[in-house]
Amino acid sequence: MKRTTLIIVFCSFLIVGSSGFPEQEKDPMFWNRWAQQTLKNALTLQTLNTNKAKNLILFLGDGMGVPTVTAARILKGQLNGQSGEETRLEMDKFPFVSLAKTYNTNAQVPDSAGTATAYLCGVKANEGTVGVSAAAVRSQCNTTKGNEVTSILRWAKDSGKSVGIVTTTRVNHATPSAAYAHSVDRDWYSDNEMPPEALQAGCKDIARQLFENIPDIDVIMGGGRKFMFPKNQSDVEYPDVLKHSGTRKDERNLVQEWKDKMKDKKGYYVWNKKQLLSLNPNNVDYLLGLFEPSDLTYDLERNTDTDPSLTEMVDVAIKILRKNPSGFYLLVEGGRIDHGHHEGKAKQALHEAVEMDRAIGRAGLMTSIHDTLTIVTADHSHVFSFGGYTARGNTIFGLAPMVSDVDQKPFTSILYGNGPGYKLVTGARENVSTIDYQDNNYQAQAAVPLSMETHGGEDVAVFAKGPLAHLLHGVHEQNYIPHVMAYAACIGQNRDHCLSRDGAAALKPALSVMAAILTVTRLLC
Repeated sequence: MKRTTLIIVFCSFLIVGSSGFPEQEKDPMFWNRWAQQTLKNALTLQTLNTNKAKNLILFLGDGMGVPTVTAARILKGQLNGQSGEETRLEMDKFPFVSLAKTYNTNAQVPDSAGTATAYLCGVKANEGTVGVSAAAVRSQCNTTKGNEVTSILRWAKDSGKSVGIVTTTRVNHATPSAAYAHSVDRDWYSDNEMPPEALQAGCKDIARQLFENIPDIDVIMGGGRKFMFPKNQSDVEYPDVLKHSGTRKDERNLVQEWKDKMKDKKGYYVWNKKQLLSLNPNNVDYLLGLFEPSDLTYDLERNTDTDPSLTEMVDVAIKILRKNPSGFYLLVEGGRIDHGHHEGKAKQALHEAVEMDRAIGRAGLMTSIHDTLTIVTADHSHVFSFGGYTARGNTIFGLAPMVSDVDQKPFTSILYGNGPGYKLVTGARENVSTIDYQDNNYQAQAAVPLSMETHGGEDVAVFAKGPLAHLLHGVHEQNYIPHVMAYAACIGQNRDHCLSRDGAAALKPALSVMAAILTVTRLLC
């Protein structure tokens, strides 16, 4: 309580003075006290949490490199009326932070498929492939068999835990598909996107594998409706929009097949927010929620009456999954951070990151650090940056305080190394003061013209809290992450340490007073 009070006191004193920053920051005692309190907090971490992890949660910010984390932090603060720099994201509060090396086996700068195989299956892989080892070759169906690798979602399910996938992309996109599929091509969303020779050779599309590979995934939420329905079948939400119609050439209705299978198992299919929030999680054991034909809309453009937010989806998912006394594994992807950056739309990307941080906060309120290992990371970065010697509190989407000393034109703090924002007007760089650079879909200027901005190759941050979170330290290969999670939960190949020599439990279950209070609270609420 004392620690929380001090933090509140510090934050309440952040009153901006005439100098452009809080007056109390001029006093060295302000910084000394803050640092001393941080030091005291850090010293408490010497007592490591060695409980057995009952629950595992992985938050994956697709494309959320360190510059994106920093910019999202500033945006979060500015949305709350602060200058932003001193704000703390929910992930900033995690006690352990490390770096992950993101390269694919055949790529210095990775893609989301090969990286997903690393942080979900524990094995580095080639770009463009999911759930297969580096012995598999992209798009070559005959290299699939014998090279399949399983994911931590599978390990958790096999150990008796409930499992779930929540994403803002289509549920058969690169990140979620590595949790259940084995495909040499990430783009084989349905059989419509597969070459005839691959189908003839027996390879399955990713949407089909979602329902066939791992029996009874407890919670699946995201987009991707059209890949589940017969070709040209009208979409339930957009019946007159041809591009949203079903794509499947095999004429299978995977949603109806799922509903038929789950009709006596407390399984529910929903496709809008009203249906989702009308469910009583206590009466739901299986949930399939497909809220768009393809990816979900950007959070800035989301219809709040019909489309659930990532936070709302996570809330429902945890309420369903936590009923299992053996615990759960949940993969949550803020997938459209990546899409915003690819389009050069930094405002969309950063608002997606802030929304994922809200979801992290919600999950934290619904779980306990005593029995839940939560990890937040990214699959890769982007060539996104912000600079230009901007003043404290400058809007993150604003201009640098000077003009270029080369072309005498202003420039925004946010820029991309490449992408669609490259634009020449009468042979020279566009003057951003003549356009609305604060627009939601403004494409920030880029150094090199590309129709789509590229990933970045630098390491990404890994934030961790809960049982054995301290094992994520220093700099590691990205495929190390699921091995830590499995070790903490005593699943998969990591079980020997869970029993001592006399057969007793070595990793102790969390039975703290706080955990007991949280359990009682959940039962009452």
